[in-house]
Amino acid sequence: MVEKKTATEEKSLSRRDFLRNTGILAGGAVLGTGLLAGCSDSAAKAEAPPPVEQTWDYEADVVIIGLGGAGASAAIEAHDAGAKVLVIEKQAEKTHYPNTRMSGGVWHNPDPMGDRGARVEYIKAMMSGENIPWKNEGEQEHVSAEMAEMFADGIMDVENFLMTQAPDLDPAGMAPGGEASFPMFPKFKEAKYGKTINTRYKDFQNADDNVPAYEQPKEQKSAGEAFYWALVEEGIKGKRPEIQILFSTPAKRLIQGENGEIRGVIATQGDKEIKVKAKRAVVLSSGGYEYNLPMRRAFLEGPGVTGWGFYGSPDNTGDGIEMAILVGAGLVKVAKAASRIESAFPHGKNWDEKGLKMGSNTSVTSSKNSVIVDNFGKRYTDEHIITDSTRPYRYQFYKEAVHYDLLTMNYPRIPSWIIFDETRRTSSPVVGTSGSTVGYGFLPWSKDNLDAIQRGWILKADTLEELAAKIKADPENRELIDTQTLIDNVKKFNEYCAVGVDKDFGRTPATMGPVEKPPFYAMKLYPGGPNTKGGIDANAKREALDWNAKPIPRLYTAGEISSVFKFTYQAGGNLTECIVCGRVAGKNAAGQTPWS
Repeated sequence: MVEKKTATEEKSLSRRDFLRNTGILAGGAVLGTGLLAGCSDSAAKAEAPPPVEQTWDYEADVVIIGLGGAGASAAIEAHDAGAKVLVIEKQAEKTHYPNTRMSGGVWHNPDPMGDRGARVEYIKAMMSGENIPWKNEGEQEHVSAEMAEMFADGIMDVENFLMTQAPDLDPAGMAPGGEASFPMFPKFKEAKYGKTINTRYKDFQNADDNVPAYEQPKEQKSAGEAFYWALVEEGIKGKRPEIQILFSTPAKRLIQGENGEIRGVIATQGDKEIKVKAKRAVVLSSGGYEYNLPMRRAFLEGPGVTGWGFYGSPDNTGDGIEMAILVGAGLVKVAKAASRIESAFPHGKNWDEKGLKMGSNTSVTSSKNSVIVDNFGKRYTDEHIITDSTRPYRYQFYKEAVHYDLLTMNYPRIPSWIIFDETRRTSSPVVGTSGSTVGYGFLPWSKDNLDAIQRGWILKADTLEELAAKIKADPENRELIDTQTLIDNVKKFNEYCAVGVDKDFGRTPATMGPVEKPPFYAMKLYPGGPNTKGGIDANAKREALDWNAKPIPRLYTAGEISSVFKFTYQAGGNLTECIVCGRVAGKNAAGQTPWS
């Protein structure tokens, strides 16, 4: 007689087969160190979930994992739907710096006079792209139609939602208008989707630049700091103090019932393991895998470990993705990232422990008196594309950086090198200092850039010949630089600057200035940006889906861990979906009937 297996056991066996067949469970294989091998006890328990726990340290209707913009929006919406809400957050309260807070604080606010049907089509193009005639494939055809409909409606209430939490925000910064990033997409004109807009409080102009953003008074906050403050400090702590937040409490794994439904979370507080009961549902909103070594090795294009740099939170380590995998969640387009080309440096805990560089938002990439070359010393792009928000290529430029040379079997642009002169060095910091990793104290940087030179992060030389020799001595160049090629490319660029026309790549004349005043400098650039976008598959209800696109009961997700923008990305899309998808996830999680 064959013993009948429970639904959970069947899912467990199917999940184990998948993990083994894809190498995830294999020792030393793709994700062998850190993702699952580093959590072997978790993996074993996920294969055969124990009976539902009878004793709990905490209980709530809706449990949310991760307190960035998505988690905060989910918490607010679930609370307002009548649910008791508990948030689990791995960071300490005093140094709670999620990607949302470290961001530029920009988002999307379409013109209400735009056509709704056109807005749906434009959004679907960004999310998936199967409605674009020239695109070869849809990124997520199984869910994109419903998601575009959901998003087209939800986005129109983002401004009101923010202002409801924080009435002192400056409405002028939120005014819709301008041109969206993708004029080649369906219904571009009719949608009136508009440009990326800003978040700020009304007295932002009087902020002291010498005071870190996180120490400025509320009235003078702007960018991601203002966006975060509106949702977390005002929306939750101020207006809804009954929402319980457990800081310094990393979530470790999800608890499943016998039929595969999610019933709670296991987390740690110090050395103690705690069990949190979710009577209605769990929402995963814990961010991407920017600092997870095995996930980067498995998913990112090219040299994913050494050849990328991210400038968001160092605590984004793919925890939620790991937990979701262990309960049978499917993944989709995991290699997608909101990325360009940025500087990154051997600094911080992730470098010390994992060899992962810390990135920085790099303002110098399209500024005057600078030029970008590959490892051979050859210029290969219009540098202004990297930062120009009026063109559609900004957050797709990493595709250029991970170019693979078939003949040499090499990645000639990893790293790339930005060459600049003394005029540029003395004009301003070459990285952003108000937000990102520098602004929040993770990465040291002086306004004159001299500290980075002393640390060896920027190479300095009196001549281009000497600079080429120093580049060649750097192990990451692999002795590929050709001195004459570098000299010739800088010379040609300077000639273009003199006539105001870039005959090779058409760089915007206003951004051009010669690289001519010694000393000369070189700094490495890598594909990267604020965050990854690929991860957990999810539908318009923000239900996490398994590999057959079926919902995992009582599990929802929002934010970059399951970004809706799988094809392309207009700056500000992540914060927009934090609110739109976070609210949907919170409302639907609260709408579940409590289990008993």
